[in-house]
Amino acid sequence: MRCKEKGCPGTLEVHRLCRRVRLRCRQCGHQYQIHEVAAELDRETEELLSRYTAIIYD
Repeated sequence: MRCKEKGCPGTLEVHRLCRRVRLRCRQCGHQYQIHEVAAELDRETEELLSRYTAIIYD
């Protein structure tokens, strides 16, 4: 997935914190909560997220 920040060419990676999961841009470091990008998830990202039993929204 591509970062949604204006002008950023970075890609998003799954970033697991203690009790939550985020998508973080490898280029600019911006973090997204899952619900912010849920409609745009690609198959690879969905497969990675499916490894977690629960995703905490805060």
